[in-house]
Amino acid sequence: MTPGDRRTDRSTLLRLGFVRVEEAAAGIASLGPYADGLREALGRSADPDAALAALLALAEVTDRERLFAALTSDAGTCDRLLAVLGASSALAEHLRRVPQDWEELADPLLATTRPPAFALRAELLAAVGADATASEPVATLPDADAVDALRLGYRRLLLRLAARDLAHNAEVEDVAAELSDLAAATLEAALAIARTRVGDAAQDVRLAIIAMGKCGGRELNYVSDVDVVFVHEPCDGADEAVAGRTAQALASHVIRICSEQTAAGTIWPVDANLRPEGSQGPLSRTLASHRAYYERWAKTWEFQALLKARPVAGDRALGAAYREMAEPFIWQAVARPWFVEDVQAMRRRVVAHLPAQEAERQLKLGSGGLRDVEFAVQLLQLVHGRADPSIRDRGTLPALEELTRSGYVGREDGRALQDSWRFLRRLEHRIQLHRLRRTHVVPDDPDALRRIGRSLDLGRDAAAELERQWRAHRREVRRLHEKLFYRPLLGAASRLPGEGAVLSADAARARLAALGYDDPAAALRHLEALTSGLSRAAAIQRTLLPVMLQWFADAPDPDAGLLGFRRISEALGTTTWYLRLLRDEGEVAERMARVLATSRYATDLLHREPQGVRVLAEDLHPLGGAATLAEMRSVARRQPEAAGGVRAIRAVRRRELLRIAAGSLVSDADVAEVGAGLSSLTDATLEASLEVVMADLCRRRGLAEPPTRIAIVAMGRYGGAELSFGSDADVMFVHEPLPGADASRAAAYAQGVALELRRLLGLPGSDPALDLDADLRPEGRQGPLVRTLDSYAAYYASWSETWEAQALLRADAVVGDEDLRLRFTALIDPLRFPADGLDDDAVFEVRRLKARVDAERLPRGADPHTHLKLGRGGLADIEWTVQLLQMQHAGRHPELRTPRTLVALQAAASLGLLSADDAQDLVLAWRLVSRVRDAVTLVRGRPGDAVPSDARERAAVAAVLGYAPGEATEMLNDYLRATRRARAVVDRVFWG
Repeated sequence: MTPGDRRTDRSTLLRLGFVRVEEAAAGIASLGPYADGLREALGRSADPDAALAALLALAEVTDRERLFAALTSDAGTCDRLLAVLGASSALAEHLRRVPQDWEELADPLLATTRPPAFALRAELLAAVGADATASEPVATLPDADAVDALRLGYRRLLLRLAARDLAHNAEVEDVAAELSDLAAATLEAALAIARTRVGDAAQDVRLAIIAMGKCGGRELNYVSDVDVVFVHEPCDGADEAVAGRTAQALASHVIRICSEQTAAGTIWPVDANLRPEGSQGPLSRTLASHRAYYERWAKTWEFQALLKARPVAGDRALGAAYREMAEPFIWQAVARPWFVEDVQAMRRRVVAHLPAQEAERQLKLGSGGLRDVEFAVQLLQLVHGRADPSIRDRGTLPALEELTRSGYVGREDGRALQDSWRFLRRLEHRIQLHRLRRTHVVPDDPDALRRIGRSLDLGRDAAAELERQWRAHRREVRRLHEKLFYRPLLGAASRLPGEGAVLSADAARARLAALGYDDPAAALRHLEALTSGLSRAAAIQRTLLPVMLQWFADAPDPDAGLLGFRRISEALGTTTWYLRLLRDEGEVAERMARVLATSRYATDLLHREPQGVRVLAEDLHPLGGAATLAEMRSVARRQPEAAGGVRAIRAVRRRELLRIAAGSLVSDADVAEVGAGLSSLTDATLEASLEVVMADLCRRRGLAEPPTRIAIVAMGRYGGAELSFGSDADVMFVHEPLPGADASRAAAYAQGVALELRRLLGLPGSDPALDLDADLRPEGRQGPLVRTLDSYAAYYASWSETWEAQALLRADAVVGDEDLRLRFTALIDPLRFPADGLDDDAVFEVRRLKARVDAERLPRGADPHTHLKLGRGGLADIEWTVQLLQMQHAGRHPELRTPRTLVALQAAASLGLLSADDAQDLVLAWRLVSRVRDAVTLVRGRPGDAVPSDARERAAVAAVLGYAPGEATEMLNDYLRATRRARAVVDRVFWG
């Protein structure tokens, strides 16, 4: 060969798809006179290099001349064998170990025609020496020989199928159906071997094997677990208990025969965990036992699994009876009280089984994967199949075709989804064929992608084209998955052509009920109001609502979400920015759906001022107090009167309350940050409002300047910067007349300011009121509302009691004259942080007061385990414990001089006053109880001091806390555990 010939030969090999051209050239040369006839054929395989290497290896263990002559004389045999060798290293290895099986591909009838299920059954039963015509076939080969013969027979039949799939582009649904039939035949042959193992006892029991999952739906993969359920009945005259043990033995043998590795290889695992009670339940049950379980204990996902149930082996009459028994349960599942919660739990199980490192390349469980298609189709069947038997087919594609034909899925969507399912299944088959391993991950190796792409006839740049098509189908499945449930609802509501499937009103209401809407008829009316007509707004709503309906359905109260969305949309319908914001900013629409379907508190804020929707497009962390105060001062200055100025300030407060509430709902906001944000917002509101009221009162009384300085002292949770959404603002007012000012006139002015401030901030209006509670002042409600600094000093010197010193632990002078605030703090510090701590009498008094609070303040009928404030291990327990430590030790340890509970706890731990574990228990409980308290207010729209007993409210609270749907019980258990541990610390530290 000349150098030019070598270049030509090299370029030819590259054109044909060889990568290791030097090795390929040598290998082809070794074919001798057959080289020219095989070169082009090798180039048509998925991996020409692998096909050539496997062919040469096969030639070493079989009649070389006969093999090559057959390949060069019959193009069909050549294409089938080389297609297998180039796509599947596992089948190539099988041929090297069982070389005579290549001749299976030379028979055109066997190699090109899909065999009927009965033929596969007969062939595998014959392989183990069983009579296929017998009612209960029994294997006659020695056990080890029968097990090996079954494996070799299965692999031989799989080889024929793979050749037909690869070389003749068999329809993917035909491949999946044949794989399922082959699995059924294998189970029948395994049962024949099991009967031989059990012996004569097998004659006393009838056993049927029910295929579930993909095998039941006749859409099995090349490599997959085969899900089954076993059902048995004793034969006439047989003892029921003995028959049950025999059935268990037969089922166990079938599982082992199929699953175990032997010298002849393995087949696939048999998975019986879909049976009643899963792995904890008996392996086989009678028909009556199955029925009893499904009547009393089964969950929705188990009825969804029964959609695929199909008798495949064993006693045919018993299998048919099982299917007849199970059928009614499937179509009643949608009416179960917890249908929606169970459906959500099914979704979570899918996600939970998805390794994070595989998420982006998962073909089955990933977003836009096969499970999305199958789940959507099955759920549509469960919802509508109760009234429409035509859509009850077990297979995904047949069911999807019927759903489309019956109008539950739009025609274009149905076709697109079928195309995507076919592509994804073909891709899954090609991935698994290579090594016959169970995998659903699309490889990222370029050589593997190239091999798979070539096996799918994707052209010259097969790897890149495979990635492009796969990602396009993923996007399409993800889009259609959202549309399947929701867009047809719009078509039913708006009655416009081209809006997807044409659902009847009854079907639409059934679907809405299945999605969790308590009032489907009202929901349908809302949809009609939002989407009917030809306006631009209606058109945008029809684009938005499919995905928003899904977000509503995933939240605790879909009905409230949809109603709230309608009300806000109607209020803002004429604006230009609202729908454009929702359409173009997907995060805003999702946040809005979450807020509306979860929180009455936040929904009420939006209804008060729908323009607040803009906030959802912004950062939802609390703004700094300085920025909020500057804005409040600016808007107040534009108003001519105090009432208008305070209204403007309250409007800013309303917006910022919405920001903080939305942040708590859509992100994992830290409860301490929320409390500090609410407290800082209250500071700014009081500061700006105090300035407005003081200036207005000066103007009305003809004063050039205020006659007295005024400060506001935050108390309680407000003083600790730990406000919750439902908290009032506990305050005390202090003033100090300016030098030369008349004391009585100064006092009257200060009293007027305090009263007007409370009135204007508490007025009913479009913005939430801010109630100022001054009951913690000296002498309580009987004492003056405002005192001078000297009056406070005189009172605390002469009359102060232990509880007042304790209350001052949470005092923080935050608003008004800065110098007065500092001097008030200096006044109360010796009282609340006594230098010598507390004597025994004072400690006794604190404990006596706490005991009285526990006995008298807990509302009648309240559960002490779940009361947030006064319950065992609740806020009062934790805060009183911290405050006792502060009064005992803060005089000597400045680190404890803080009104904030968490800061004081950390300081107590660092000083050794609490063990690290005790401090951690108190911190965790305080955080959780405070979060639950916030969540209760957000959900109900009003404060609440107990974990809700209502199931829906408790589920909503759990959702706000970040628990998944259906995990309200886990939330309650976590709460009880945390408070129980906190109470143990309180018993040791406070009461000990």
